[in-house]
Amino acid sequence: MSARPCRFCGAQAEQSFVDLGSTPLANSYLTEAQLSKPEPSYPLRAFVCPQCWLVQADSFVPPEDIFSHYAYFSSFSDGWVEHARRFTVMARERFGLDDTSQVIEVASNDGYLLKHFVAAGVPVLGIEPAANVAEAARAIGVPTEARFFGRETAQNLVARGLSADLVIGNNVLAHVPDINDFVGGFAAVLKPDGVVSVEFPHLLRLIEGVQFDTVYHEHFYYLSLLAVETVFGAHGLKVFDVEELPTHGGSLRILACRTASQAHATGPGLAKVRADEKAAGFDRPETYAAFQSKVAPVREGLLAFLDTAAREGKTVAAYGAAAKGNTLLNFCGVGADRIDYVVDRNPAKQGHFLPGSHLPIRPPETIAETRPDYVLILPWNIREEVMASMAEVRSWGGRFVVAVPELTVYP
Repeated sequence: MSARPCRFCGAQAEQSFVDLGSTPLANSYLTEAQLSKPEPSYPLRAFVCPQCWLVQADSFVPPEDIFSHYAYFSSFSDGWVEHARRFTVMARERFGLDDTSQVIEVASNDGYLLKHFVAAGVPVLGIEPAANVAEAARAIGVPTEARFFGRETAQNLVARGLSADLVIGNNVLAHVPDINDFVGGFAAVLKPDGVVSVEFPHLLRLIEGVQFDTVYHEHFYYLSLLAVETVFGAHGLKVFDVEELPTHGGSLRILACRTASQAHATGPGLAKVRADEKAAGFDRPETYAAFQSKVAPVREGLLAFLDTAAREGKTVAAYGAAAKGNTLLNFCGVGADRIDYVVDRNPAKQGHFLPGSHLPIRPPETIAETRPDYVLILPWNIREEVMASMAEVRSWGGRFVVAVPELTVYP
């Protein structure tokens, strides 16, 4: 890789973190008519900045091409909705939120989280760039504006009297090409003692769990606490607590406030995660250079399993038309000749085809109708939820499979 400027600090970076070749956009699902047309693909690579240690994507795809009409609806994961509900209970109690407060969620999706604040009488506003998803949120009573977030939007909100006691950004920080404008927006919209709560998949867990399939074009960054503290600090924000979460294969929830605020005590999680990242060598280039070698064995394991299943005359279906699954299938070169179809609960995806692999997307009931021998769970982070909801698979001797971090067949 040739050197390029870091999107945060501008330092020249040339060290590769991972290179997955060229793939289509992970959430660009296809209609049947599009299958015969050329499918755009882009380099899927990430590198690390040697100054701020921010891991970031090499290729640039305008966010308008990805997020203006979006096929991901958070409410289709029961576990994720419950995770959001528990957060709202914690936040109301910890930060004293009531009917005089203002909560703003950035990338609020279909209102899956803010609806719990609404039910508790706490004023909210969602900022969601995908117009179709924002409309779904408004339909359930969650005030939502369809726009991108940054300094300009934040200043507009403040001018309208909407400064925030709590700003939430779950799994969005990795999605913004201009991270300085985005985090600057957090700082601008926050009340003097307000709180920013941000969740993101933890780079430490990505590396430990060989979660390369979470690398896709919508993700401009792969985040560590080390890098996030540096970015937030540059915009007058300090992290005062960190919580480790099981979501998305292992995430962090960071709580931050204005640097000048004395209203929030430092929590024990901050020192713990700092120490974990230090021990893992997050301030050393060799830590990042070693990741690529862990990726090939995952591909080899999946292809060997599919080859064996084909030789034995076994049928394979997949569960979850998830972006991470598209990265996995396209990196491994797996298509509809090896896997019959994929099912997904989201009606917006059903009837379409996965990008690259062209697997047809069908409703979950198809599994019971066709009784495959194996069900490959592509969103491995919710495998327990999937196996529980699809327990009938075992009634005909079917078995569940995950490919990451290594090929595992569940009895």
